[in-house]
Amino acid sequence: MKGLLKNRRFLIVIIVILVFIFLCAYELSILSSAKKELNTLKSQQKDMIMLREEFLSLKKKMDYVEDKKNLSQVQGIIQAVDDVFLSLGLKDRVGSIKSTGKIETKEGIIEDAEVSIEKVTMNEMVNIFYKIKNVPMRLTIKKVSIKKAFENPELLNINLSLSFLKSQ
Repeated sequence: MKGLLKNRRFLIVIIVILVFIFLCAYELSILSSAKKELNTLKSQQKDMIMLREEFLSLKKKMDYVEDKKNLSQVQGIIQAVDDVFLSLGLKDRVGSIKSTGKIETKEGIIEDAEVSIEKVTMNEMVNIFYKIKNVPMRLTIKKVSIKKAFENPELLNINLSLSFLKSQ
């Protein structure tokens, strides 16, 4: 009988050890899958943060354009060009403004024009580009042609192709 009791105790101890080993293995597999899921979630979080930053950047640009749209009371591209050059004190240097057409889109009417500016310095040219970029209306430069003036090589003649978006 004593041998049978020792065998039962031995079997119970072995069963308990085996159950403990199986439970540990099961817990390790759960821990491993939890680590994989955590790594996946961390990578998704990084992607979401990058998307959030990109969204905020695009939203900032859109707000900037919308603010320009709301501030502008200009009716056409000729008036817009006059406002830009008048504020710079270069109105007398504008040789010609030729409207090259209008295109209707769902956002509004896009007007294009060719502007010729004569005998400006390099500093005045930089101020013109800066003013066009930061004017409170949707006025953009499509193409620029810069040539030296014939009379004075330090002065420049500029031909600009501008585009103006007027809301409907």
